[in-house]
Amino acid sequence: MKSNLLLFFISLSFSFTSYTQVKKVNWTDMADVKFERTYLEDYADYFLIPEFGETIKSIEGEQLEIKGYVLDLVEGGTTFLLSQHPMATCFFCGMAGPETIIELQFETKQTLKTDQIITVQGVLALNKSDINHCNYILTDVVIIK
Repeated sequence: MKSNLLLFFISLSFSFTSYTQVKKVNWTDMADVKFERTYLEDYADYFLIPEFGETIKSIEGEQLEIKGYVLDLVEGGTTFLLSQHPMATCFFCGMAGPETIIELQFETKQTLKTDQIITVQGVLALNKSDINHCNYILTDVVIIK
């Protein structure tokens, strides 16, 4: 009897810890941001500094799912972005805004190709001050499809 009860509580705790609410978002959701061109003296240049809207701030730290195009920025599979648009019309080609890219931080090395379409899950972090990273960062990223 005690072993059955113990087994029940163990399985119940696994079901609670393994279940995580994942919020499916799209690129329209990610557009809840405005940018102000700001001069940063440390870099002697202008940068677009984000002011995140209430909607996007409300999902910071949440587990998200989003689909987009892979941008492989550093040969060797160490730095990937997810983009709303393929490489030919992405942010880096001057065809879109910084709200159309998300930095992907994987736990393990990945083999992905530019313009590959994937769906990922990860935890959203908002970056307002570190110009060496994107404004949107997904940590603990896993590929869903």
